[in-house]
Amino acid sequence: MKNILIIGATGQIGSELTMKLRELYGGANVVAGYIPGAEPKGELLESGPAEICDVTDGGQIAAIVKKYNIDTIYNLAALLSVVAEGKPLLAWKIGIGGLLSVLEVARENGCAVFTPSSIGAFGPESPADKTPQDTIQRPRTIYGISKVTTELLSDYYHNKYGVDTRSVRFPGLISYVAPPGGGTTDYAVDIYYSAVRGERFVCPIGAGTLMDMMYMPDALQAAVQLMEADPARLVHRNSFNIASMSFAPETIFACIKKYKPAFEMTFDVDPLKQANADSWPNSIDDTCAREEWGWNPTYDLDSMTVDMLDKLSKKLLG
Repeated sequence: MKNILIIGATGQIGSELTMKLRELYGGANVVAGYIPGAEPKGELLESGPAEICDVTDGGQIAAIVKKYNIDTIYNLAALLSVVAEGKPLLAWKIGIGGLLSVLEVARENGCAVFTPSSIGAFGPESPADKTPQDTIQRPRTIYGISKVTTELLSDYYHNKYGVDTRSVRFPGLISYVAPPGGGTTDYAVDIYYSAVRGERFVCPIGAGTLMDMMYMPDALQAAVQLMEADPARLVHRNSFNIASMSFAPETIFACIKKYKPAFEMTFDVDPLKQANADSWPNSIDDTCAREEWGWNPTYDLDSMTVDMLDKLSKKLLG
């Protein structure tokens, strides 16, 4: 990677990935693509170039690719699970129409492409525990259906046209930087905000509901590490299971309570979020990622909790 375009650079993942890539490759070599109304601000704006980049506009993407001699595209434009279910046509237009625009530009200009998938690509028929890399995928949400399609289209463009497509299936991502954006797993971010503010947390996910989660620094490292991996080692491409930790709401609550003894939590289950969670794996098997490109997460639940509470305390309380 020498010159990189990030589409969706001001989003939940993009805002942090853009800064990480600029640290690694130089600010001038990483273009932050955004849509009007979601302009980059502060350090994100000041640390490197930014361009309006609608993922569904192939001509716009191609112009940026040529202007900056882009060789790698991180395509992060998507609606999160709960939002997507309320706007299925828009979710498909951005997720799949946008992906086709990116893949065509990549085919014509020799770019590598990273487009994340998700544990939402699995469904109720998938094995729930230690979900294998290759298994049945029959999701019942538009979010999950679009992620399966993303995987298949990305593999198609690699196999038919030789486009260097790569992807990971992100679990729920936890971060102190970007606020939650409408995902089923966002409760695991909201709970830390409540703990730091001294508020009782009302959990929308039922007790005993296991879901795979990951701290954002590990997710960013996975995205970079996979794109830097030797292609000769990659048996799979779209998309790798990656795992870090799996827990239920009461487990993360108990971990936070060790450091915030007065913290309290109650339950008020959101039916849509719970239905999504129930259709996703309890835990996934990431053996292929570990063997093919050396994936190895740094954070577990306790070390993430210590860091989240520290960083959010500084952010919210000064």
